[in-house]
Amino acid sequence: MLWTWILRLKEVLGVDKAIAYTVLSRVLVILGNFVTVLLMVRFLSPVEQGYYFTLLSLVALQVVFELGFSFVILQLAAHERAHLILYPDGRIEGEEPALSRLASVLQLTVKWYSRAAALLAIILIPSGIYFFEKNEQHNGAVHWLYPWLLAALACVAIFLQDPICAFLEGCGEVRQIAGLRVCQAIGNAAFAWTAMLSHHGLFAPAGTMVASGIIGGVFIWRRRNFLLGLLRFRASEHVVSWRVEIWPFQWRIAVSWLCAYFTRQIFTPILFHYRGPVEAGQMGMSISVVGYFSAIILAWMTTKAPTFGGFVARRELSELDALFKRTLWQAMSFFLVISCASWVAVDVLFHLLPKLAVRIVSPFDFAFLLIGTAGSVLAQSLAIYMRSFKREPFLWQSVSVAALTLLMCRIMAPGMGNMGVAISYLMCTGIVGAISAWLIFHFWRQTISRTLLRSSCCEETGE
Repeated sequence: MLWTWILRLKEVLGVDKAIAYTVLSRVLVILGNFVTVLLMVRFLSPVEQGYYFTLLSLVALQVVFELGFSFVILQLAAHERAHLILYPDGRIEGEEPALSRLASVLQLTVKWYSRAAALLAIILIPSGIYFFEKNEQHNGAVHWLYPWLLAALACVAIFLQDPICAFLEGCGEVRQIAGLRVCQAIGNAAFAWTAMLSHHGLFAPAGTMVASGIIGGVFIWRRRNFLLGLLRFRASEHVVSWRVEIWPFQWRIAVSWLCAYFTRQIFTPILFHYRGPVEAGQMGMSISVVGYFSAIILAWMTTKAPTFGGFVARRELSELDALFKRTLWQAMSFFLVISCASWVAVDVLFHLLPKLAVRIVSPFDFAFLLIGTAGSVLAQSLAIYMRSFKREPFLWQSVSVAALTLLMCRIMAPGMGNMGVAISYLMCTGIVGAISAWLIFHFWRQTISRTLLRSSCCEETGE
C-alpha cells in the first residue's frame, strides 16, 4: 500500500530520474556540509576556521575566468543536438550542418577553457600565496601553503571538466550528469571528513575538489569515443560564431556571476584582511548556512522555469502570473519558517553552548543575514520569471548592488567587523536590491505585456 502511494505521488509530481538525482545531490551536499561543519568545530581552531573559509572564497575566483561560458555551451549543444541522433557507442547521425556546428561548439569550448585554465593557474596560485603571506598571523602557526596549492591545482582541473559536462548535458545526458553530481557529493563528503578526522582539516577543500575531479574524470573518460570524434571532426563552413552567437549572451551572464561573487564571497576575505581569521571564520560559516537556505528555496522557482517558458511561448500570461505568484508565495513562506527556526536555534545556541556559538556570528547579525538572503531570493525569483521571456533586465541592477555592497562593506568592516558586513548585506542586498528588483520587474512586466499584445494584434490583422 505504501509503495502504491509513493508511485502515485511520483506520478502526480512528475518526478523522473533526472529530477530525483538532482534533488538527491542537493540534499547530500547540504547534509555533507552540515557534518563537515560539525567536524570543523571539533577539529579546527577558530583561526584555522578563518583560513578554511577564506581559502574557499579565493578558490571561488575561478568564476572570473569562467565568464558564464558553461551555460552558453549547454544551450548551444542542446540546440544542435535536436537535429542529430547520438548513440551510446559514440556514433552520430543526422544533418551535416548540425553535426558541424556541434563539433565546432566542443572544439571552441576546449580551446577557450585550455587557455583560460592556464591563465587561472598562473594568476590564482601566486595570488593566494601573496594574500595569505601578507595577512599571516600567529607566527605562521597555521600551515596553509600545501592546502592552498593542492586546492588551487584541483580547482584548475575541475575548471577544465565543467564545460565538458555542460556540453554532455546539452547533448541529452541530463540524467547521467545528475547521477554524476550524486556520486561527487558522496565523494566530496568522504574526502572532507577524512581530512578532518585525520587532523588535516585545511586539506578538506582540496579533498572535495580532488574527489570531484577524479569522479568527473572517470565519467568523461567513458565518453571519450563521442568526444574525441567531435574534436577530430573537420567543421565545414557551418560553425558557431563566438562573436555573433556566444559573446552577446556570455558577457551578460559573466557580469551577473561576478556580481553574485562580490555580494557574498568577498565578505570573508575582507574580514580576514581587516579583522583577522577568527571573525572571517564566523562570517564564512554563517554565510554558508544562509546560502544553504537560499539553495533550497530557489528549488521552488528553478523547477518551474520550463513551465514558465511554455506559458510565454503560448502567450498565456495570466496562467504564468498565477503560477508565479503561487510559487513565490510558497517559497517565501517556507523561507520565513526555516529562517525563524534557524534564528531561534542560533539564539538558543548562544545561551546553552557559548563555546560552540563563538564559531558563528551573533543572533543579531545572523538576523541581518537572513533578511538580506530573503531579498536575494526574491530578486532571483523575479529574474527567473523574466528570463523565461529570454530577457535579462537585471544586468545593471546586479552591477549597482554589487558595487554598493563592496563599497559599504569596505567602509564598515574595518571598524565594525561582522556587524558591519551583516548591515552592508542587509542594506544593499536585502533592501536596496530587493526594492530595485521589484520596481524593475513591475515596470518591465507592464512593458512586455503591451509588446506582446501589440504583436498578437498584428498577427491577427495580418500586418
